[in-house]
Amino acid sequence: MEQLGQAGVASEQQRVQTIHLESFYRPLSPEDQIKAKRGQYNFDHPSAFDEDLLLNTLTQIKEGKTVELFQYDFVNNCRAEKTITVYPSDVIICEGILVFYFKEVRDLFNMKLFVDADADTRLSRRVLRYVKDLGRDLDQILHQYLNYVKPAFEDFCLPTKKYADVIIPQGADNKVAIGVIVQHIQDLLKPTGHPAPRLRHNSDTLAWFRNPYDEPPYTSAH
Repeated sequence: MEQLGQAGVASEQQRVQTIHLESFYRPLSPEDQIKAKRGQYNFDHPSAFDEDLLLNTLTQIKEGKTVELFQYDFVNNCRAEKTITVYPSDVIICEGILVFYFKEVRDLFNMKLFVDADADTRLSRRVLRYVKDLGRDLDQILHQYLNYVKPAFEDFCLPTKKYADVIIPQGADNKVAIGVIVQHIQDLLKPTGHPAPRLRHNSDTLAWFRNPYDEPPYTSAH
């Protein structure tokens, strides 16, 4: 957002906004709450997400409507009371581990990016950040990785790579590729020379895959 000149801009004035797949986690049942506390709930399985809510929300966003998004509290494994308001914007970036998995959702995107990184880098980042940010036990992190995260990545995330219009190797460390994407978004924001409102009624929607080992969302991460 800093590279796009949107950092520090009021939400209702931003021309580029980001939504996160974590906002669409389903509420956990009492039984699943217990599993989550034990590190035995699979947050990376497609069934963990509310596909209908995701589709409906993205459809409204593309129609230029203002929507309210849940924030997910990974400390308590529930939707936080505080919501995020997403206003009509020229460009909406949707990121998450399974944004390409659901066909109807996938078909909404104007451009699809798959941010890739090698397995060692993904795992090391996950361990470092989850220990630092959440105080998670290393054994629990590795248990989740071996039993849930890695299998889900291979079964549900990696196969969606074929749907990407652009694949960015080396993840966020690939400054050249990131620069190209930033330039593309900046080109979308340039005036067309025709008199029109600053915000279009229909947003251009970019989407990218965020690998499940990478940086946690706002509050914390599974």
